[in-house]
Amino acid sequence: MRVVIAEDLALLRDGLIRLLQAHDCTVVAAVDNGPELHAALTHHRPDVAVVDVRLPPTFTDEGLQAAIDARTQVPGLPILVLSQHVEQLYARELLSDDHGGVGYLLKDRVFDIGQFIESIRRVAEGGTAMDPAVISQLLASQDQSGPLADLTPREREVLGEMAEGRSNPAIAQRLYITDKAVSKHINNIFTKLDLAPSTDDSRRVLAVLAYLNGTDTPT
Repeated sequence: MRVVIAEDLALLRDGLIRLLQAHDCTVVAAVDNGPELHAALTHHRPDVAVVDVRLPPTFTDEGLQAAIDARTQVPGLPILVLSQHVEQLYARELLSDDHGGVGYLLKDRVFDIGQFIESIRRVAEGGTAMDPAVISQLLASQDQSGPLADLTPREREVLGEMAEGRSNPAIAQRLYITDKAVSKHINNIFTKLDLAPSTDDSRRVLAVLAYLNGTDTPT
């Protein structure tokens, strides 16, 4: 798996490089600012980008904006944001593009290296990996209307677990229900969000994006 890293803190950047290399990933570029990130993404076209939101020179949103801009030239470029803070506006901007894997993890909540690597691989494969704190803040500011309003509390729970990237068996274990019940809830979610038949993975991602954006189903 080919990875581009954007992180301005040298120690963390070096740590990410060593960690990814130890898990059979190839770091094709590791940069510390927005312009270099954009150039690296469009040149290398990696399998996934691990990006800090705030990069020099202004430490606002250079990292995420560079990644989003690069997506216009590399459609579907998978992006995993690794940030110190939940930036709702930037998170929604990232999630507004329903092509390609997306993830948003908080640096101080990455406690398990194995799960972190799994999150990177899942995003690279077109899936999602969202920190529960990010999900909570995005949902708190939502307009509770549209197709999402038709979901039952249990269906919203299941969709929240899907947003974190959990499989059906993992969701069943977390919610203390059967695999069959999870499948039933997910099918109901697809129906209520009017997701046309396609691969389950594709529909899962579209459902998650609709859920986090608080909007109608992406098209």
